[in-house]
Amino acid sequence: MLKIQEIREIIKLVDSSSVDEFVFEHDDTKLKLKKNSGTTVVSTTQAAPVAVAPVVEAPKAPEAPKAEVVKAPEAPKAVKEEVVADANLHKITSPMVGTFYASPNPESPAFVKAGDKVGEESIVCIVEAMKLFNEIEAEVTGEIVEVLVENGELVEYGQPLFLVKEA
Repeated sequence: MLKIQEIREIIKLVDSSSVDEFVFEHDDTKLKLKKNSGTTVVSTTQAAPVAVAPVVEAPKAPEAPKAEVVKAPEAPKAVKEEVVADANLHKITSPMVGTFYASPNPESPAFVKAGDKVGEESIVCIVEAMKLFNEIEAEVTGEIVEVLVENGELVEYGQPLFLVKEA
């Protein structure tokens, strides 16, 4: 059974992402989150006849202009994906949905920047998901050509993070 704090963390992640609906099933627990005009609805049920949790509505967040939220992030992605196709560069992508961090802590320099050489096991960034900090390795040998995301930015599964010119 999920703890209330875990459910709240999932709500925050879904709310700040472009995902409209999220379903999680594990053993006898089912969690379904669906964005509905600024409101996130959470419902959990158990298959066993012990108890059924009521529907909980998350507090309404102040609505941002939809044009800015939807269109602003998409334009840079399309341009950057075209660069990848034209230059035949390797993309290092995010293995999960989470928050991108370029350095191990705010006082430290970034793991890598444009022009840095990396090896297959070089750590290039951290993606934080549900309070777990996951170190992301380059998995190729080469030179970082471009960093595609900003520090602290929410990233999606499969989203390109870096462009690498393979050696």
